[in-house]
Amino acid sequence: MPAPYPVGVRLLPNAVTVVALSAGLSSVYFALGGRFELAVLAVGVAALCDALDGRLARLLDASTRIGAELDSLADLVSFGVSPALVLYVWQVGLVDGGAGRFAWVVALVYAVCMALRLARFNTLLDAEDPYPFTKEFFVGVPAPAAALLAGIPLYLFLHFGAGWWSSAVVVALSMLLAAGLMVSRLPTLSFKTARVGPRFVAPLLVLVGLLAAVLVTVPYLTLAVVGVLYLAALPYTVYRYRWLSRHPEAWDVPMRERRAVARAARSARRLGLRPPLRRRVAGRASAVAGRARAVAGAVRRLGDDGPPPRRAPGPAPQPPRNRLRLGLRRRR
Repeated sequence: MPAPYPVGVRLLPNAVTVVALSAGLSSVYFALGGRFELAVLAVGVAALCDALDGRLARLLDASTRIGAELDSLADLVSFGVSPALVLYVWQVGLVDGGAGRFAWVVALVYAVCMALRLARFNTLLDAEDPYPFTKEFFVGVPAPAAALLAGIPLYLFLHFGAGWWSSAVVVALSMLLAAGLMVSRLPTLSFKTARVGPRFVAPLLVLVGLLAAVLVTVPYLTLAVVGVLYLAALPYTVYRYRWLSRHPEAWDVPMRERRAVARAARSARRLGLRPPLRRRVAGRASAVAGRARAVAGAVRRLGDDGPPPRRAPGPAPQPPRNRLRLGLRRRR
């Protein structure tokens, strides 16, 4: 049995979470001083730490209840309160000073929606998943992605300067959109269960290097483009969730092999074939399968009550249409 990690090493995930909390609060400090570039950088550092602390906890086998609660509180501050205050200070003090009350209401709505989203996330941790594939999705937009979407007008302002994207209406709509997506029931992709095959390690490293180079060269434009691409990917995520809910044969298949299942399903539809009812366990299909089995048992029992009647010579009678629909054969 391997020796446990030292106590100092096991405290590393919580230390990373505290760094994320400090970075989120520091963004407000930078915004009050008018240094919005550093405010955006501080929120980015908080997002990076948020992506690392959970993985470190699982790697070091140091997952604790206090660590989970601390992570939620840090997310509320770093991606809820801090972005709301940064955008409020930027909008009121630098762009449009007459929109103070309206901007403060929008900031409150955003922060409250972040708290509700994190509260629902914590309650879903102890709930049993209705489908085995739901661990690949979040319910609603996660906290770091919501902060990214809400800050798109600020990124464009830092790159292009003032414009229509920095008006009070556009900033308010951006924050309200992010707030609504957080508390929605839309399924969004979770990359925690993603696995990279050996063939894709080298291309992925090249892509990461390219993204890092672009981020260093044009950071604010890159953040805005990433936010827009994330929004554009939401319809595909919803489609993928619904497709998986209708195809239970793909639930236990690795993600990289689901394309073959999708191609087989499309081929079956073109040929007019339907999967067996016993494999349709999602939705109302299980109820249909149960009724079909009950009818088949009743027909079988009726057929065992006595010998089948003699059939007169001539063409064989056609079975009833309801039997054809259920796929049953008439006993001879």
